[in-house]
Order: sequence, then structure tokens, then C-alpha cells
Amino acid sequence: MSNDDFGFAPPAFKPAEALVSLKRSLRDLRTLTERGDGFELKGAQVLALSAGETAIDAKLAKRPSRQVPEWDRFALDSSAAVRKFSDEVKKRLARWTEEER
Repeated sequence: MSNDDFGFAPPAFKPAEALVSLKRSLRDLRTLTERGDGFELKGAQVLALSAGETAIDAKLAKRPSRQVPEWDRFALDSSAAVRKFSDEVKKRLARWTEEER
């Protein structure tokens, strides 16, 4: 059964609007500091975001580093992907703060 069988389709994903919402939720975490197109954790860049035509291009550091970090790359092309990415950021922040202790 497809979505057309019910007479509606899910709304189109709008990367620019989703990026604004994602940045807002990341600022709410209070542990990250927004710098340009990315976010830092205690002066180390850990996240870079940019909106493409069909998806948000995201880079998330494997570990915080004041040098050039090693990145995991994500293409966020749906609201579900954005939520999953946000959860991944929260997990890594929790792990990094635990390792710090």
C-alpha cells in the first residue's frame, strides 16, 4: 500500500528550514558553542553543517580535537534522518563528557 492510496503524501523535505531547526536544538544543549557553520565543544570544533539542495551535509567529529578532527559524514535527507543525527550528537556529547572525568 503506497501513500497515494490514502490520498496524501508526506511533506517535501526542506533542507534550509530543517537546518535552522537543527541548529536551534543543538544550541539548546548548552554544551556546544555555535561558530560560523559549525559547533565547538570547549574550543574544539566537533560539528559542521551546511544545507544543500536536497539534504543537509553534516560532519560530526569522532573525538573532539583542537587539531583537524577525524570526521564522520552524514547526508540528512529527511526529518527522520535529522532526528537520528540529533540523537547521535547527544550520545557523543555524553560519551565525551564521561571520558573527560
